[in-house]
Amino acid sequence: MTLAIFDLDNTLLAGDSDHAWGEFLVDAELVDADDHRQQNDQFYQDYLNGELDIYRYQRFALSAIAGRDPEEVAVWRQAFMDSRIRPLYQPKADRLLTSHRNQGHTLMIITATNRFVTGPIAEAMGIEHLIATEPEFRDGRYTGDITGVPSFQDGKVLRLQQWLRDHDATLEGAWFYSDSHNDLPLLRLVDNPVAVDPDPTLEQYARQQGWPVMSLRD
Repeated sequence: MTLAIFDLDNTLLAGDSDHAWGEFLVDAELVDADDHRQQNDQFYQDYLNGELDIYRYQRFALSAIAGRDPEEVAVWRQAFMDSRIRPLYQPKADRLLTSHRNQGHTLMIITATNRFVTGPIAEAMGIEHLIATEPEFRDGRYTGDITGVPSFQDGKVLRLQQWLRDHDATLEGAWFYSDSHNDLPLLRLVDNPVAVDPDPTLEQYARQQGWPVMSLRD
């Protein structure tokens, strides 16, 4: 098994699904607009700066669905997919995925964004394996908290290592595509790291290391 691993936000997608979820909630008037937008923007800036408190952020991101009827939030999520996510699809990303499939590689998305948001995206892209931050679901409702290790920074490495053990697989020959310096712990582990539309910190590091730097933007 040769893994082709992809970050999601600003890599396969031409935008950030986590931040887009917050914007969707605001525009749909499902949350207090001014407060939610301010916090959403601040958390996103913290992420870009490498200063994100992932636990605080995920509690914020999941707060709107906590305790609500799953059928109700499923309707929200479908509207979010249609209005916010599909416009972020990139033809070049689709061609890259097809190229790896044609080589017989096993495709995976690994993302800090929670599975509530990213599960339907991975399914729509035809990617079977998804490692995402796991929202807690208890007594038929989302609690607004998360379970286990969030797949962020070093947490991506820990979660992937567990997945490899569970699937009797290795990282030999593996690829990992990412835009973010937050993913350097995992990029350093794979045989084929690729910086995709990278932030300035990752781009500088990638060029120093001689890693490929590419764009999926049209």
